[in-house]
Amino acid sequence: MTNEALQARPAGLLRTGDSGTEKAGRAGPRGGLLLAIILTGQFMALLDVFIVNVAAPTIRTDLHASGSGLQLVIAGYTISYAVLLITGARLGGLFGHRRLFLAGLALFTAASLACGLAQSTGELIGFRFVQGIGSALMIPQVLSLLQLNFVGEARTRAMSVYAAVLSSGAALGQSLGGVLVSADLFGTGWRPVFLVNVPIGAAMLIVAPRVLPKDRPAASERRGLDLPGLMALAGSVTLFTVPLVLGQEEGWPVWGWVCLALSAVLFGVFTAIEARLTRRGGAPLVSGRVLRAPGMGRSLVVITVAMATNGGFLFAVALHLQSGLGFSALRTGLSFAVTALAFGAAGMTWRRLPRPWWSRLLPVGLLLAAAAFVALGLALRGGGQGGALFYAGLLVLGAGLGLAFSSAFTLALGQVAPKDAPDASGLLATCTQLGQLIGVATLGTLYVNRLGPSSGAHASAHAFAVTAVALTAVAVLGAAAASILGVRRRT
Repeated sequence: MTNEALQARPAGLLRTGDSGTEKAGRAGPRGGLLLAIILTGQFMALLDVFIVNVAAPTIRTDLHASGSGLQLVIAGYTISYAVLLITGARLGGLFGHRRLFLAGLALFTAASLACGLAQSTGELIGFRFVQGIGSALMIPQVLSLLQLNFVGEARTRAMSVYAAVLSSGAALGQSLGGVLVSADLFGTGWRPVFLVNVPIGAAMLIVAPRVLPKDRPAASERRGLDLPGLMALAGSVTLFTVPLVLGQEEGWPVWGWVCLALSAVLFGVFTAIEARLTRRGGAPLVSGRVLRAPGMGRSLVVITVAMATNGGFLFAVALHLQSGLGFSALRTGLSFAVTALAFGAAGMTWRRLPRPWWSRLLPVGLLLAAAAFVALGLALRGGGQGGALFYAGLLVLGAGLGLAFSSAFTLALGQVAPKDAPDASGLLATCTQLGQLIGVATLGTLYVNRLGPSSGAHASAHAFAVTAVALTAVAVLGAAAASILGVRRRT
């Protein structure tokens, strides 16, 4: 479908197949409650990717965690989450999105309680991995439930709220983490960053079964799990993510590079398995229809770049503010509120712009982010606190990434049939998580490497300035790629 055709089509109407008929959607007063339930689950899972960052120094002191142990506490959740997202999407299509959402929510809530009560680093790492499994079961169902239960303008509005929640959750996670750690409720220190999920999750488990629609796919719509493809993809993602998480702490040993090489090999095996399965008329983990949907490749690039720069920036600047400038956890967390608000506002309002501008928001948003990284690097140079320029940079950064990410998500899903919603949700969510992980492991690690054994505001400011240059370059390259792919698509 051409860009002009997309612009001419009514907003929010998604194709359901060759017939072009619209899937029956959610009607009645409970639609708002349904949206609130599933997006609260989304927000909780996303929050736990970032809320631990600000609590990391307190966890390290309390549990006497090593550097690698602390990294696994932070990233273990993301590893299991990213590895199993596409599997969770397929399981939702196989056994029902409602059933998988509730199962994932229950597991996530129980694991959050266990994390909050953990008495050692090993226990906390193990329960964080279980938390990630719960999220991987729950989160792919969110997009599927949105696609299948909302139509027309209601679906478009729901997708805008979804994108705003997804894009602002990172910064809000840092902010809430700072508030909870600084409050030191009842002398519990870092534990409330996990325990906050428990009452929310318990309440949702009571309400959600009464609100979520029954979802029993017809036998003709059920597709197999594709175990060979699943094993190859899970192995590839695991071999890719583990070295990125532990490589810096371990000094980038040989085994890390071997794992990265094997990851590429396994991904090639996965591609061959999926191609063979498609030729035989089977059901691959990611449908070829999803990958061939107009604009999907461009959106995947933008989403990955936006989340990589966002993850790398939040990791580096949180360390700089606390370790370099001596900010408290509360002040550090609240500093990100500006970015979170701008993220959410951009995600909620970009559809009010003229429709011909929509596809241009992808590169424009990344260019705004690049300009913000320049401003932030200049504001914090020399060991100062940045003043008004620092907060202006945070505001522009949130707006830019919000525009790029939200428009990329919505435009990509606007070309996907509801029956392909599980595949699309797993693919987009996986790219989101891998982007964040890559950003922390590369751009965040760049800050740590440049800082070295030095300490103090000036050394930290120099390390952050170098990181800001790299963040700018990545954002500009992402904008260029989005522009080139947009021109190719129109051609």
